[in-house]
Amino acid sequence: MGARKRLRAEAIKEARKTVAMAKLNNCPTSPRKMRLVADMIRGVEVEKALFMLKHSGKEASGRLEKLVLSALNNWEQKNEGERIEDASLYIKEIFVDSARMLKRIQPAPQGRAHRIRKRSNHVTVIVDSKETAEQEVVTANESNS
Repeated sequence: MGARKRLRAEAIKEARKTVAMAKLNNCPTSPRKMRLVADMIRGVEVEKALFMLKHSGKEASGRLEKLVLSALNNWEQKNEGERIEDASLYIKEIFVDSARMLKRIQPAPQGRAHRIRKRSNHVTVIVDSKETAEQEVVTANESNS
């Protein structure tokens, strides 16, 4: 491996130390319904996002709340000795991808059949602290100048 590639890999590894992620695979909710809730909490502080999810009437909000708590726990495991309140964590990225689709048949008039698609999704949540995000913006601006 070349020096430039190795330095780049080390920089990426260093940047990922403060970032924690959690994934939810094959969730039996349609991606469209899950995206409504995901868009609601994207870029929001973690405490506020958990409050919003807890008091939302959507079914997908319960699953996302559990996923955000899992991402928080992953962050605690990476950063032992640090408190969540001091880190000012926020939801850096959240995206919903479609997963497998169960195909079923619904009888229709005159001997025909309609297909029912039971959709599911994959959700990924990435949690980061505000300080590291601000430092990345400053270093990016310095390198562009």
